[in-house]
Amino acid sequence: MTDVNEWTKRRLTRLEKRDGDHRNAYQRDKARIMHSAAFRRLQAKTQVLGIGISDFYRTRLTHSLEAAQIGTGIASQLKQKQPELCIQLVIDEHLIESLCLAHDIGHPPFGHGGEIALHYMMHEHGGFEGNGQTFRILTKLETYSPDDGMNLAKRTLLGLIKYPNYIDTLTNQRIVTKRADSHRSVISKNWHPPKGLYLCDKPAFDWVVAPFSKHDQDQFSEFIVDDKTHAKTCYKSIDCSIMELADDIAYAIHDLEDAIVMSMVTRDIFELEIVTPIKQLALPWLSEQIDKLTRNLFSEVPYERKNAIGALVNYFITGISIKRLDLFESDIINFNACFPKDYQTALGLFKSFVYNYVIRKPELQLLEYKGQQIVMELFEAFSSEPERLLPTNTAKRWIDADTDESKHRVLSDYISGMTDEYATRLYNHLFLPKSNSVTDSLTP
Repeated sequence: MTDVNEWTKRRLTRLEKRDGDHRNAYQRDKARIMHSAAFRRLQAKTQVLGIGISDFYRTRLTHSLEAAQIGTGIASQLKQKQPELCIQLVIDEHLIESLCLAHDIGHPPFGHGGEIALHYMMHEHGGFEGNGQTFRILTKLETYSPDDGMNLAKRTLLGLIKYPNYIDTLTNQRIVTKRADSHRSVISKNWHPPKGLYLCDKPAFDWVVAPFSKHDQDQFSEFIVDDKTHAKTCYKSIDCSIMELADDIAYAIHDLEDAIVMSMVTRDIFELEIVTPIKQLALPWLSEQIDKLTRNLFSEVPYERKNAIGALVNYFITGISIKRLDLFESDIINFNACFPKDYQTALGLFKSFVYNYVIRKPELQLLEYKGQQIVMELFEAFSSEPERLLPTNTAKRWIDADTDESKHRVLSDYISGMTDEYATRLYNHLFLPKSNSVTDSLTP
């Protein structure tokens, strides 16, 4: 059985610990994440509502901060509920906070519109996917070390691998469509990427999973095949499972608050889609309190709404427990945090509600479509004359790249790192005659 402390060991190339620095590995990792350029850019990237609609709604940055608060809450309550198991698994709140802060740093501008656009432009060159880009930023692109990105602990990197296989492997070729005649005819549902890593980042992934036995490595990367969708991976580490639950709660509950405050959803539809089915689930406390919670959620008094949001978050946090999978030799992947089935169903109702009645609203889809077009146009422009149009450092990376696929990856890295506002401004400079000089804007 792999000692979980093995996962705190770091690369030999790690800079020596500074005199007087008493932080553990995960505290140092958290600092590196928080001080990175990729993390700062989350303040200007779309979460659910587009940048510029209002100054109230959540961005990728505030979502990540809320997920981090929820994640540490989950870890804390697990230590109370299952203390011996948490000691055995070395559950560390600084680690969980680091994972939640970093989990979205690979997402491109304009949310899923940007992701679809980049995957479309990269589909013959390894694809694009936000979680895969997160791993790439952490292990290669951020400049905390000469060659290893942020140079984080193995266990931190393992905790950020939500989908431990490669886009190339997971792609279902039977559902891949032909390239569209024009960018405007790209149909988004046809270009959702498989959720996975890039094959070009295999050395980093191999390094992370090296402490596993051959059996665990093979099992960890297993996936489910479906004729109608791309293949999906099955497993993740204990730390990743906690982070993912925190992300789901933040998305389902906190993003719901944005929609209610901005009058994007009505109480009638909420009662139909959420209240009625939750009552039918007969869940302890939630089914009994859902009417009161609904009144407070749609109250004109802000603190009543805040109390209802807090109560819902607390309900889901306290329902989580750690379960043994009995599939792996290593504890770090043989245990996962999870909800009881009814809790999972209830949270799924909230997630579906946000997706169907907020994200899928035509007003937001128009913005997503617009962002999708901006990203594809920028990619096409830079790929036409990269040495002429790219910033100096990026152009050098493009020149040094030794294959067509790696050259396209340089373009993808550059564009995916842009904020919504920077990408829009750069598009205007390139394609709108009356735009201000391109020298007015800075490299993102």
